[in-house]
Amino acid sequence: MAGNQAALDTFLQPLSVDTDRLQRLAHEFATTYRHLALNSNDQFLPTPITTLPSGQERGRFLAIDLGGTNLRVGFIELLGSITDGDHQDVVSVPNGDHKSHDKTNDFDQPRIRRTFEKAWPIGEHLKMDKAEDLFAWIGDCIAEVVADSVRASQREESEEEVIPEELPMGVTFSFPMIQHSLAEATLMPMGKGFAITSNLNLGKLLLAGYERHIAPPLSNGISPDAQLNKPAKRRRIERLPRLRIAAITNDTVATLASLAYTVKSRPNSRVAMGLIVGTGTNATIPMKLTDLHPSKQSQLRLPQAGDLRDVEIVVNTEWTINGTAPPLKRLGFITKWDKILDEASEAPGFQPFEYMTAGRYLGELARLIILDYFTGELGIQEDNLPAPLRQRNALTTTFLATVIASSKSGILLLPQLQESLPAPELSGWQWSIKEAQALRKVAKLVQRRSAGLIAAAIIGLLECTGELELKNEPTPDSSIPNGTIPRATDEEPHSRAGIEDLVVAYTGGTISRYPEFLGTCQCFIDELLSYGTNQGNQNRNKSVILKEAVDGGIIGAGVLAGTACA
Repeated sequence: MAGNQAALDTFLQPLSVDTDRLQRLAHEFATTYRHLALNSNDQFLPTPITTLPSGQERGRFLAIDLGGTNLRVGFIELLGSITDGDHQDVVSVPNGDHKSHDKTNDFDQPRIRRTFEKAWPIGEHLKMDKAEDLFAWIGDCIAEVVADSVRASQREESEEEVIPEELPMGVTFSFPMIQHSLAEATLMPMGKGFAITSNLNLGKLLLAGYERHIAPPLSNGISPDAQLNKPAKRRRIERLPRLRIAAITNDTVATLASLAYTVKSRPNSRVAMGLIVGTGTNATIPMKLTDLHPSKQSQLRLPQAGDLRDVEIVVNTEWTINGTAPPLKRLGFITKWDKILDEASEAPGFQPFEYMTAGRYLGELARLIILDYFTGELGIQEDNLPAPLRQRNALTTTFLATVIASSKSGILLLPQLQESLPAPELSGWQWSIKEAQALRKVAKLVQRRSAGLIAAAIIGLLECTGELELKNEPTPDSSIPNGTIPRATDEEPHSRAGIEDLVVAYTGGTISRYPEFLGTCQCFIDELLSYGTNQGNQNRNKSVILKEAVDGGIIGAGVLAGTACA
């Protein structure tokens, strides 16, 4: 058994990561990011956001979050700063029942209240429809939520109707777009299975989809509904207010904004960047406008006047695109299995960093590795192996995380593999503890490498923008050995005296639900930050904390609307 384990370890050596190599990668990423910001037209894209939330914004805003698979619509109420003490950041109020939460005191009030929220899956037929049909459906969903709010207002006000003339709205859109101002966006070809390929005005499409739900103007003092003799109750519900788009943003920026609002008032803590590690991965961070290519500086309509050296804007890094590949190649992180996955992808060479780290690809990467090991090292005929190990994209990241990586041992995993990944009939091959252990180890190493690469990218990005200054000399024992169980993470920023917590707002199923991904990533961040610590290192007084921005897409849309309307 020891011989088998040693052979497996040797075979999987290309997947290994340690703090020393990740430190060099972080430094090279930092240099690469500076270059891309100044020279690339595809990465480090400016957004029209020059001010992060203050934490003092108040008001009630309609919020929309449109992703690749779901649409979410609801109301976000910003409550401003709360009296010091333990309190919730966010509370969801069922059925819009505001009064059910009046009993909260000054020490446990939420800073954000969510009401009338609903979610819908985006059907494949909608993705294939033309833009007008897709956004008409979105308009119907928005109207449904607004109508629920109107009904609740009418119930609370009894006989008196309280229908606002106009609702300010924030929009999170998880697709490429070009923005010249916070309230405007030109939709680029959408991707993610959507057929829309034209450059379109996103705001106009959204408003047009909702427009038919607005009551037409009165004619001779008589409403059109009354002329049609519609019932009074239905007539009141159908009188929906107009919408005004206050803010449009992408999902990564929304994640940053959502957590910045709740962390802002805490001493010695601030949100320094936003991170998504889910189906894909991306990051956003504030940067000086002068660190960007001149064409990026001129494309925004900024309200500030004066010295541009003083202006910071939030930047969408698009850090997975091929501009980040050179450091990965130079330091030997790209394996033969990564190359196979890349070459078979929809866009070979386009997103090498994403192919190595994101949930859409980790299952396929593990399948390629284990298929190579079973056939090349153990001599198993490929036709005798379970179909999901032979078919492209058949081993999902969800199965990898929830069944394989989460198993405590090969013995416990064995019956699940025999049931979920059965060998073909008459093949004569069956799962054994040896193969189960091998698959489990591959799943863990794929996860561990992904977490390490994300940690290096985080530190590199923070170094690129001057938040951190890293040294080249390691501290003793500054590496995480394979098999180490990471410490618990995602704690509240701890605000120790003299220590500044740089909070990384994260969201995404891979970092949130893959066993030990979050803990491993945080451990690598801690080690990279302490690498070469000495009296002259400014990072002695800094900590980098991963903190989840739950439902950051919809909350961030509401927060940015509040910031725009402040």
